[in-house]
Amino acid sequence: MIKRFNTVAIVGVGLIGGSIGMALRARGLADRVIGVGRRQASLRTARRVGAVTNTTVELAKGVAEADLVVVCTPVGRIVEDVRRAAEHCPEGTLLTDAGSTKQRIVEALDGQLPRGCRFLGSHPLAGSEKAGAANARADLFEGRVALLTPTRNTRAEDFDALEAFWSQLGSVVIQMSPADHDRALALTSHLPHLIAAALAGVQSECYFRLAGAGLLDTTRIAAGDPELWRQIFVQNRQNVLAALDQFEAQLSAFRAAIRDGNEDALEELLAIAKKNRDALGS
Repeated sequence: MIKRFNTVAIVGVGLIGGSIGMALRARGLADRVIGVGRRQASLRTARRVGAVTNTTVELAKGVAEADLVVVCTPVGRIVEDVRRAAEHCPEGTLLTDAGSTKQRIVEALDGQLPRGCRFLGSHPLAGSEKAGAANARADLFEGRVALLTPTRNTRAEDFDALEAFWSQLGSVVIQMSPADHDRALALTSHLPHLIAAALAGVQSECYFRLAGAGLLDTTRIAAGDPELWRQIFVQNRQNVLAALDQFEAQLSAFRAAIRDGNEDALEELLAIAKKNRDALGS
């Protein structure tokens, strides 16, 4: 059964928020998509690409008639933005987010919103190093995983509503606890960005013209917004450090094999890496 909304408010209409709006409109899932932002220039872009039907810089106005509020701001702002939205949206409204960290956000919001409003965390595993609504796409979530992080306070009907929401945008929905989410994403998302940034950071400008596809592919995500990623690393600090420990152990194994001229060990490490990468698919 198709779940339609009268009004969806999207707080933060960048790449993810803009793509949500475009997907909602392309699939006829919402009569109105209200984009809430801080800069008129960004909101004009969102209107131009068709991500929203209306825009405002006033959060209270933007969420006043929302059936669903989706907060797509950087992780360091999500808690504040959800709390502010809950003060002004209709009583009993469901709110969610799209942040790449979950435990701290959920702990701050779960069961603590006013006027019967509820929060259930989301994280669509889709995105790009490119930012802004100008890069939004209606098909961004097609075939991609969307994670939901319910708690024992989560109502079954709220989970069902958000499962339907992300499914109708094209996603495959998976349920995880907030803590499991942050442990997993430290390895699969946050560590790769950190490694890409570190690799890009050691490059010498005199060799930039010699950069081949390997370097360009490996460091592509390092072009992401530094402020956004600073917030992610800080919020998920302990899990990122644990992931770094695992990576450093792997680097040490490679270093030892190369230092000692142990070709068998080196080939085994490379073979394991190839097997894992092949299993990931394209």
